[in-house]
Amino acid sequence: MGPTRHAALPRSAAAVQVKIVVVGAGMGGLTAALRLQRLGHQVVVLEARAEPGGLASSFDVGGFQFDAGPYILLDRAGLEWALGEVGIPAAERPTLIRLDHVYRVGFPDGTELDFHHDLAATAEGFERRWKGAGVSYTRFVRETQRIHGRLQPLLTRPHSLAALVRTGAWRNAGFLLRSLGAVLARSGLPQPLIDALAIWTHVAGQDLAHAPSPLGLVPGLIHGVGAWYPEAGIGAIPRLVAAAALAAGVELRTGTRVRAILEQRGRSAGVETDAGECIPADAVLSNYSAIGTQIEMVASTPPAARAALTRLPLQSPGSCLYLALKGAASPPYLRFFLPGGGERCRLLVQPGVVVPRLVRGEEHPARLIAPMDHARSKEAGAEGQARFVARLLDEPWWRDGIESVRVLAARTPRDWGSEHHLYDDSMNPVMTARLMRAGRLPHRSRHQRGLYFAGSSTHPGQWVSFAAISGVLAADRLHQDLA
Repeated sequence: MGPTRHAALPRSAAAVQVKIVVVGAGMGGLTAALRLQRLGHQVVVLEARAEPGGLASSFDVGGFQFDAGPYILLDRAGLEWALGEVGIPAAERPTLIRLDHVYRVGFPDGTELDFHHDLAATAEGFERRWKGAGVSYTRFVRETQRIHGRLQPLLTRPHSLAALVRTGAWRNAGFLLRSLGAVLARSGLPQPLIDALAIWTHVAGQDLAHAPSPLGLVPGLIHGVGAWYPEAGIGAIPRLVAAAALAAGVELRTGTRVRAILEQRGRSAGVETDAGECIPADAVLSNYSAIGTQIEMVASTPPAARAALTRLPLQSPGSCLYLALKGAASPPYLRFFLPGGGERCRLLVQPGVVVPRLVRGEEHPARLIAPMDHARSKEAGAEGQARFVARLLDEPWWRDGIESVRVLAARTPRDWGSEHHLYDDSMNPVMTARLMRAGRLPHRSRHQRGLYFAGSSTHPGQWVSFAAISGVLAADRLHQDLA
């Protein structure tokens, strides 16, 4: 979908009073809509798919329930903050389970490194392999936990110099200015352990030299507040927020794709759908890709801004196989493999380890995920992506203890783009250190008044909780401007 014409709001539609239109019912769009409705605005959410939730949704296939998208962990504190801000009582929130044996990273030489919630147990495993590594790892984790304690308030505030000063986060300016590679190099840890700690850069599609330093805080989170998983799956979270939004009076229209943001005198005036319907509004908040919105839907985006957005590297959703595995669902919850040779990691996700009720007889559900470079996946095309999925299924590293495998479904980057209406088959811009320091993309458009953005591209993090936080922050920005 290319740039659209400079659409104008027809006079015949002016009698319809829709205060705010939210484009997309992903986590950011849902929390923004609920927040705005509770602030007294009339909100309509337009979702292209048949159901809300976006990449955080779930689906059933072969008698099993699967998390559809790439989300695998929860930041409990961030999620609780977002749900509290949109008025969902604690008693109504999903039950969360803390992960004990969180993940393992395997290497081609057979080395396996395990990460537990228990810091002492984790460090002991490293100490047995490399004398002194356990002590160094514990020291590294304690330091990152102190840094996280000072930076954490920034997660629920718009990015600004004033926020750095008010929260005291300016004391960690040196940390924020470094790359993840520089942070890990100062740790004194053995290289395989550094590679294991950097596993999240493989998921995010970034090399150590350009990855943001806050990714180094993940071990501190795992050993501190912990990593969590909803008993009812990741999809329970958007279902909860969508139900609360409907109960609050939000109008949710599924199967309705927006093709243009309407404009009058430099200000957003509503949207036009693929069906040709014009829906007027005082403001528009897009939970569709912030890049895609400005390139595809806003005709007046300046050429220089359009070119700058086009240059941002994009993160692919990668490929995913949805499997029924025969054999014991044994920990850890996440199994990574680093094949080397410049290839991205692979990942086996086993929710049956956390939620035993997911096991059906002798089978349990699992997702086999392979992050992919966006440019390479586009170059490979549909046939190349399908060949990669077939090769992934044949790899032996994830088959230990598994008697048989049933493939229930598969998704390639092109499938994700088609089924979830993703901009250029991507999730968001790659999380580089430079983009994170800049606060990623702003919640308020720099080029069109009355246009706002929510979603992971506007927040320095890519967990479900961060997408939810982005919706709250975008809604507050919009509400303040209207006031």
